[in-house]
Amino acid sequence: REGFRSETGAMHACGHDGHAAIGVGVLERVQRREFQGTFKLVLQPAEEVVGGGRAVVEGGHLDDVDHLLAVHLGLDHPTGEVVAGVGGFLAVSHFEAVYEGEPAHAGAHPAQGRNAVRAMAGAIGDLYGIARHEDGATRVNVGEVHSDNATNIVAEKATMMGEVRGETTELMEYMYERASTVLEGAAATHDCEVTVGKSGEAPSAESDGALVDLVADVAREAGVDSVLDRAELGGSEDATYLMSHVQERGGLATYVGVGTDHPGGHHTATFDVDERSLPIGVDVLAGAVERIGHERPERAEREE
Repeated sequence: REGFRSETGAMHACGHDGHAAIGVGVLERVQRREFQGTFKLVLQPAEEVVGGGRAVVEGGHLDDVDHLLAVHLGLDHPTGEVVAGVGGFLAVSHFEAVYEGEPAHAGAHPAQGRNAVRAMAGAIGDLYGIARHEDGATRVNVGEVHSDNATNIVAEKATMMGEVRGETTELMEYMYERASTVLEGAAATHDCEVTVGKSGEAPSAESDGALVDLVADVAREAGVDSVLDRAELGGSEDATYLMSHVQERGGLATYVGVGTDHPGGHHTATFDVDERSLPIGVDVLAGAVERIGHERPERAEREE
């Protein structure tokens, strides 16, 4: 609508233009006040599992940060509702598995071939049979399979793309290790080779109570219609890299959800942001930044 699309006919459809607008609004508000300290506005690139969160951390941009406020619009919350501490982030690892066999004519010489598609198909079924862990939620999914082989040829090559998730980073790693075993086992069963590699990853993280309380207080003082201290996301988000990095250095972090009505869910063709939610985000985040500057909240005893 504003003429700044980078690629016509394609969009991430997640509200990041709204996030940028909120960020600029917070920056302008903080500039007009007597803020004590250093304020950084980070517009994270390549959100989710592409690697933007890790790149921000590895670039050293958060090495001197003591308090982090991450923010996202929507997340199934309506306009006028704010979540002070979004949680329930599932650690995720995306993988690619490439199977290679031996081509042969499927009618004349099938025994001379080694079928990569058959190996891949066996692996897919076995992936969904991985035993779930008693320590928390785990997930596995295969979302893409591909082969360019002709129908009359025993398949020489086949590729799958999938993911594993866990309630904690350790549970995700458990699922990845088991998935790797399954993928390699299917290759051995069908006398094929497989190459397994990660194509993106994000850890789990939790919002710190001290910042959750502060943001909730600011939101209520700002007259927000509905303020939730916490809510579960149930998905994955690589802003957890930013949160974890700050927390591991002794700082505090929280992930703030600013509700927005929209005609369709995130990542759909009909997604849009209710622009009435933008000033709410500015009021809450700018107020929280100012409070942090004055109060300098510190980490309480870490919640178990």
